[in-house]
Amino acid sequence: MHFEKNDNFETKDIVEFYKILEPNIRKSTIHWRIYSLIQNGIIYRIGRGKFTLKPKPNYMPEIPQKLKAINSKLKKNFPFSTFCLWSSSFINEFTIHQSFKSFFLIEVEKDSTESIFHFLKDRKYKVFIEPSREVFDNYASGENNFIIVKSLISEAPLQNITNLNTVTLEKMLVDIFSGKIIFSAYQGNEMKTIFSEAYKKYNVNENKLLRYANRRGKKEQLQKYIKLINGNI
Repeated sequence: MHFEKNDNFETKDIVEFYKILEPNIRKSTIHWRIYSLIQNGIIYRIGRGKFTLKPKPNYMPEIPQKLKAINSKLKKNFPFSTFCLWSSSFINEFTIHQSFKSFFLIEVEKDSTESIFHFLKDRKYKVFIEPSREVFDNYASGENNFIIVKSLISEAPLQNITNLNTVTLEKMLVDIFSGKIIFSAYQGNEMKTIFSEAYKKYNVNENKLLRYANRRGKKEQLQKYIKLINGNI
């Protein structure tokens, strides 16, 4: 096929291709053909106006048993709250330098963060709530398997795995890009590697990625960053 050597291509590329074959073809006809190609599994949509011939799997992390146990306790005691639980160990799949220490993140509606924090603290978990850089650097970063409780951004893209709400790849990437304190160890060249490996291994929905980045006030910065490293993705 014409685009088989391309990792991805855009609507305008398909339009140009059909215009070469049929100079008088209508745009409506081209869009119908694009729709048909998608429906028949010949091309795959990976973002707004972006496609690929090479389908990639969706990201589904393996949930640690300890996180499952925490999830069960929270759901039992806070049945009306929405949580997102994940582990910094998820990031190791995309990095060069493997971290032997990890921490858990529990994201919940802002009104519930203090209740969740005290609930976990009373049960002797090592837990921090929205740590400042000073607290993170001086008290948290040297620990292992500690918990950070923070506010869940509304409309954050989540996925449910074994009855546990956790991150999508899009959310993880945006959080790493935005989280200069919590994810300070993953900035610079390491972050470039993370983005590059994520795009190579999995389907990254850029619509979802940028919509969430916009919720975090980082859309323009992330768009520029992706464009900057695009040669490596």
